[in-house]
Amino acid sequence: MRTAGKMLSALLSLIMLVSLIPILAGCSSDTVTPLTAKTRLKVGTTTSLYDTGLWGYLEPMFEEKYGVEVDILSLGSGATFEYAKKGDLDVITIHDKPNELKFVSDNFGVERVPFAYNYFLIVGPASDPAGIKGMSPTDAFKKLMSSGNGTFISRGDNSGTHSKEKAIWKDAGYEYADVQKAGIWYIEAGSGMGATLNMANEKQGYTLTDMGTYVSYKSKLELVPIVDSGAILLNVYSVIAVNPGAVKTLKNLEMAKNMVAFLASPEIQELIGKYGVKEYGIQLFTPCFGAEPTQ
Repeated sequence: MRTAGKMLSALLSLIMLVSLIPILAGCSSDTVTPLTAKTRLKVGTTTSLYDTGLWGYLEPMFEEKYGVEVDILSLGSGATFEYAKKGDLDVITIHDKPNELKFVSDNFGVERVPFAYNYFLIVGPASDPAGIKGMSPTDAFKKLMSSGNGTFISRGDNSGTHSKEKAIWKDAGYEYADVQKAGIWYIEAGSGMGATLNMANEKQGYTLTDMGTYVSYKSKLELVPIVDSGAILLNVYSVIAVNPGAVKTLKNLEMAKNMVAFLASPEIQELIGKYGVKEYGIQLFTPCFGAEPTQ
C-alpha cells in the first residue's frame, strides 16, 4: 500500500508539471514586455562649465522636464568637437567661436547658439615676478616672452581656453610653435581648467583661466587676478546640436534641440545669471541668448 501511494503521488506530480509547461513557456524572456528605458542624451561640455558646478545645477532640471537621462562628458573644446564628429555626443556646449563656426559650416552642427558669457583672466602669484599687473593681455604676453621671468602654465589641451591663449600669443606677434620652445618657464599641463589652476598654484606661476572656474576654485588658491581687462578676454559659451545628417549614428536630434531651447529659455537664462552669486558673491556667467557680446 505504501508503494502504491508513492506511485500515485509521483503520478499526480508529473501531471501537474506537464500542465504547467504551457504557462512556463508563456513566461519566457522572448514574450515578456520589457520596461521602457528612458532616452539618454549625451552632452559634451567644456570643463569650465562642469568645474564651476553649473551642469550639476542644470542637469536635474532638464531631466525632470523632458523625462530623459543626461550623460555629461567634460572635455576640452577640441576633444569635444572630435567626439561629436564620431557620433559620441548629441549636443555640445563649448567656448571656441572660430572652431564652432567651422564645425557648423562643415555641417557637423545644426546651429551655433550663444547662451552665456564671462571673461578670461591671467592669474598669478601676488608677488607678480614678471611685472605684468595691469597690462593689456597682449603686452603681458610680450613681457612674459621677453623677460622669461615667472612660470606660465598653459592648458595645452586644444581646449577653448587654450585656443584663446594661442590667439593672444598671435596678437602679440608670436608663432605658437616658438612659444612652446621658449624655455622652461613655459609649461603645457595638458589638463582641464581646475587641474591647471592647481598646478599654477603649486608652481606659483601664471595661467589663463575663465573667470567662473577661477572664482569657484579661489578659496583653494593663492593666485590672484593679474590681468583682467581687454576685449580679447571675452569668453562666450555656445550650444550646438550635432547634425545627424553628417553623423549618421545619431538619433536624438529632437532631444538635442530641446537642450538648445532649454538653455535659451527665459527661465534658465535667469537661473544662469544668478548661479554662484549666493555662494561666491559674484556672477559667474552672464546670460546672452539673442544678444551675443562682442567685447
